[in-house]
Amino acid sequence: MFSRTKDNEKPVSAQPAPQRRPNSRTAPSIISNDLVVQGNLIAGGDIQIDGTVEGDIRSASITIGEQASISGEVVADDIVIRGRVVGGIRGRRVQLCSTCHVEGDILHEALAVETGAFFEGNCRHSDDPLAENAQASEPARAAATPQPAPAPAAAAKSRGSAPKAADSPVVVKDGGVVVKRPAAE
Repeated sequence: MFSRTKDNEKPVSAQPAPQRRPNSRTAPSIISNDLVVQGNLIAGGDIQIDGTVEGDIRSASITIGEQASISGEVVADDIVIRGRVVGGIRGRRVQLCSTCHVEGDILHEALAVETGAFFEGNCRHSDDPLAENAQASEPARAAATPQPAPAPAAAAKSRGSAPKAADSPVVVKDGGVVVKRPAAE
């Protein structure tokens, strides 16, 4: 029963190392808070940014820490923003945390905004926000949209002065409402 015979012996062969699954999570690449990157970042996995990046970032998942500062476009499937971003954001799932400061347009499939988050720009839903041509087609489509006719001059004279479109705190663009802060006087 426990004895070896030649019939039961199998040749021992070196087995290859197990293949890593493409969807398996690994440790994120980290840009620490004392690091300044000038240039674009491209990664196939996760990136956690706590420092400063002056350039575009493209990854599967991006987490931007509270002390982080990004100047450029951010593109990923999952984006969590706790710090400062000045530039466009394109992602399937975008989360703006209460400590974030975002200045730029967001193209998203799903968007979550916590109370206290600062966001100045336009946000727009897209079925495929990561497509290269998604952002390029937006301005062309906006330019092709007919603009409303200006108010008649007689109505403006009766109110005293003609209102300027830039002074309005609410702007309707492509069917969505964008609330702007009133201009400082």
